[in-house]
Amino acid sequence: MSAASAHRRITLPGVPDLSVRRPEVPEQMDSPDCDLAALHRTYAGFRAVNTVVAGWQLTYRTLIRPALDEAAARTGGAAAPDRGAVPVTVLDIGAGGGDVARALLHRARRDGFTVRVTAVDPDARAHAWASARRPEEGLEILRALSGDLVREGRRFDVVISNHLLHHLDPGQLDAVLADSEALATVRAVHSDIRRAPAAYALFSAGTLPFFPRSYIRADGLASIRRSYTPTELAAAVRPGWRVQAQVPWRNLAIWDAAGRHARNPETDAPNMDHPNADAPDAAGPGAD
Repeated sequence: MSAASAHRRITLPGVPDLSVRRPEVPEQMDSPDCDLAALHRTYAGFRAVNTVVAGWQLTYRTLIRPALDEAAARTGGAAAPDRGAVPVTVLDIGAGGGDVARALLHRARRDGFTVRVTAVDPDARAHAWASARRPEEGLEILRALSGDLVREGRRFDVVISNHLLHHLDPGQLDAVLADSEALATVRAVHSDIRRAPAAYALFSAGTLPFFPRSYIRADGLASIRRSYTPTELAAAVRPGWRVQAQVPWRNLAIWDAAGRHARNPETDAPNMDHPNADAPDAAGPGAD
């Protein structure tokens, strides 16, 4: 069954037609003229939203932590080194307010890694807000594009992004993925929303009582309309990347420097619609 057919069969009250991706739908916080106070409330709310819907606990456990172990073993020259014996590095592209970068830093430290996380965003407003938060040892916050880091010759063991891909036009998507290949020594994982009617309905209802005078609800719903199905994203990524659907309602675009396709037995399911897709076009919520 195609993604469009699956969406046409599901009709929920208050949910727009999601059978076709709508990248032209605007997100208010992307506007340079948006209300700064509302934008700051949005950044502040992302920690709660991403904790609930972004699935980084599972992504970290199944894809990020194994990659950091590989990086530590490669650097330390041992099959099972002390995780804290050698430093490992992570880059978060389009990090916004930095909540995902901080959460990943804390998880990796709890697991015994000596880790440094670099969070980059080209938006001066995001950089200013993230830089004003409490400083953390091992957290570097930069106003930069991924291409800037490539030109500087920077390298990182793991490269990630959260809710970035649906913001990019085809040329920008290709550039970010190419930069990720140049920057990552072990693995790149870009996590984004998976478009589906259930995603839209649940996010709409779940955020209605919360996050007043912010852009979280309106822009989150716009993000779902702009986001990909697994088959669509698999058709859009560069050769060497694969797309994996993760519960609840996530798309993961994954690249391994060694060419390995590490599978996630908790979430992977076969999909014959596209050779780069590892999971079905099921439904899913998210927010930016």
